[in-house]
Amino acid sequence: MKRYISLPRTEGRVSRQAHADLPEGTYERELGKEGFFGPATHMYHRHPPTGWIDWEGPLRPRAFDTTLLTESADSPWQAPILLSNAHVKIRAWRAPERMSRLARNADGDDLLFIHQGSGDLFCDYGHLPFRAGDYIVLPRSTMWRLEAAALVMALMIEATNATYKLPEKGILGPHAIFDPAVLQSPLLDDAFLEQQDERDWQVEIKRRDTVSTVTYPFNPLDAVGWKGDLAPVKLNVEDIRPVMSHRYHLPPSVHSTFVAERFVVCTFAPRPFESDPGALKVPFFHNNDDYDEVLFYHAGDFFSRDNIHPGMMTFHPCGFTHGPHPKALKNAFTAKKAATDEYAVMIDTRDALDLGDGARAVEWDGYVDSWKAPAKSEAAE
Repeated sequence: MKRYISLPRTEGRVSRQAHADLPEGTYERELGKEGFFGPATHMYHRHPPTGWIDWEGPLRPRAFDTTLLTESADSPWQAPILLSNAHVKIRAWRAPERMSRLARNADGDDLLFIHQGSGDLFCDYGHLPFRAGDYIVLPRSTMWRLEAAALVMALMIEATNATYKLPEKGILGPHAIFDPAVLQSPLLDDAFLEQQDERDWQVEIKRRDTVSTVTYPFNPLDAVGWKGDLAPVKLNVEDIRPVMSHRYHLPPSVHSTFVAERFVVCTFAPRPFESDPGALKVPFFHNNDDYDEVLFYHAGDFFSRDNIHPGMMTFHPCGFTHGPHPKALKNAFTAKKAATDEYAVMIDTRDALDLGDGARAVEWDGYVDSWKAPAKSEAAE
């Protein structure tokens, strides 16, 4: 689409460049449409836009500590739901050492993010070893199971009635962020052939959130060959090379990793801080009123958040301003180190998310107050 020259209107004291060289004593807030792709206005305030002293009602920032979900589930369909809507389901799954049944999702594609552990995935297409930091895309109706070499905790993101795709990278070109050549698919190797047997196997098929069980007198993962351009793929976060600018704090949408019909999955990976003295070094305050925002913290030091550790998840529904915590705001223009060292998974959904029982069980009620005073993370009883 052609981009015609526009001249945005300005009122009062403003910065001519978003996210840089703010007027002295001000805090910038972005009001944007279409997830940072649409029209936007930048406000310049005397006070931090998150400087509330009280909050009543359900529309509030929330945080959940998934490390407190300690029970394993033999089937992924038994894993507790954290957040969901008609287009996405987000589960926290503590997998067993060895799945006794195969799983099959007839409701949509699944994306597994391996937060902890390692092991082997066996599916229709073959054998795929995995480790912490791996994304695994499982096309709809793929039969699969896991064998864990170390305790596996996975974030499961279902694209309900939809398909995962790679994002359009525009003028960056198709090899930016990660080259599709780094994607790996299953192999019909010796490990796959050795797991084939003639004993009874059951497959749990989920359709419309109801599970049916089909029994075979043999292992249905018995392929001897396949050809085509549909298969599971694996991507590790260490293979992601984030886009950055030394003079401008880029919006989170540039870190898009997978896209579905009504949501996007992004990955925050280590990158150098902006070096220009006038450029913001922390995420800017923003509304982003077309999307709910979810962040799962995988590893590292989460520089824009306080009292957040790996395995926690934050949820910012659209409708209010959010941004860095007060401690991070002190370093808005002066970074304490040369680069970030965080890994996090962001899920932005176009439709409002509902809380599941899994999230309610491990919510940190003090998160909403963490912008006004230090607070220790305590899960709900």
